[in-house]
Amino acid sequence: MRPETTRRAPKVLLHDHLDGGLRPETIVELVQQTGQANDLPRPDAEGLRAWFQESADSGSLPRYLETFVHTLAVMQTADGLRRVARECVEDLAADGVIYAESRYAPEQHLAQGLSLEEVVEAVNAGFREGEAVVAEGGGQIRVTALLTAMRQAAMSAEIARLAVRYRDDGVAGFDIAGAEAGYPPTRHLDAFEYLRRENAHFTIHAGEGFGLPSIWEAIQWCGADRLGHGVRIVDDISIGGRSFGDWVAHRRNDPRALVEVDLSEVRLGRLAAYVRDMRIPLEMCPSSNLQTSAALSIALHPITLLKRLRFRVTLNTDNRLMSGTSLSREAQLLSDEAGWTLADLRWVTINAMKSAFIPFDERLSLIDGVIKPGYAALGYAGEPVS
Repeated sequence: MRPETTRRAPKVLLHDHLDGGLRPETIVELVQQTGQANDLPRPDAEGLRAWFQESADSGSLPRYLETFVHTLAVMQTADGLRRVARECVEDLAADGVIYAESRYAPEQHLAQGLSLEEVVEAVNAGFREGEAVVAEGGGQIRVTALLTAMRQAAMSAEIARLAVRYRDDGVAGFDIAGAEAGYPPTRHLDAFEYLRRENAHFTIHAGEGFGLPSIWEAIQWCGADRLGHGVRIVDDISIGGRSFGDWVAHRRNDPRALVEVDLSEVRLGRLAAYVRDMRIPLEMCPSSNLQTSAALSIALHPITLLKRLRFRVTLNTDNRLMSGTSLSREAQLLSDEAGWTLADLRWVTINAMKSAFIPFDERLSLIDGVIKPGYAALGYAGEPVS
């Protein structure tokens, strides 16, 4: 695919952190307004952009986590949250995204006295402002929110109630995030049971930094609608009698390995088969997974094998600022390094739209009225198998 084709293609984004996608220029400007510019590691926007990416690529977890200190610092007021949310919408629309679910943790935005409700209302207002700006310019995008609870904290039940309270006012669902090891999703079982009783949608970060037990608990104990990342599901897949990890390590110098592997040699374990059979969506984020060592390279990222095996794969960004990425860039990397085509991008886009946390008729309207015509205009109108 050519970069211009990738950018123009209608895209759907399900896994994108609001506090991981700020414009460096906005961070610098908002920090200067507080008189605390000396707290930034770099004083200018371009230098700051480079620092974020260097820190995320460093392999140091403390340094990676420090990046969020600087984004969250400017998201503690209603004006700051509204601006960041508005710019998020504008940036996604400029990248060809026509529907997105942006997630953030309300509990992380209370340092300057905002209430949880004020945080949600400020972000929602920013999203609506951004949508209006895009529409005025002749574009089209819809952005909803996912309210995230931090798995190492104890506010998940409260955040779940908040998600239900605002589900008819811009909030599409609920999520938990944070370190998986030592903080299993079952610690928050009361929140998930409440959401299920309320017929509410939720996704769970699982199978990124921890393996199959995290995925199993998220699905079988907690009832997750989707898996945030889920990349470690390949731990339950073997190729030619070898574990996926061993097979990929053996073929690490062959960038065509996953494109050319004989699928008749692939075996799925019980959990992997269940995830595929039940069409549980995987919110996969290739560049982010390279930074966290969940994958060796774009060419050998599990997303390509899982796509070929017809798992319900979706393509996402995770943290656009920290990874220096966009959804178009993620698609272009897969095209350049893993042989993805426009047909593949269309397939994961429709997968994502099918898996979104908005009503069925609204999802169908975007698939039939925006996504399919958009790809037809780019020269591909075939039907994907999902």
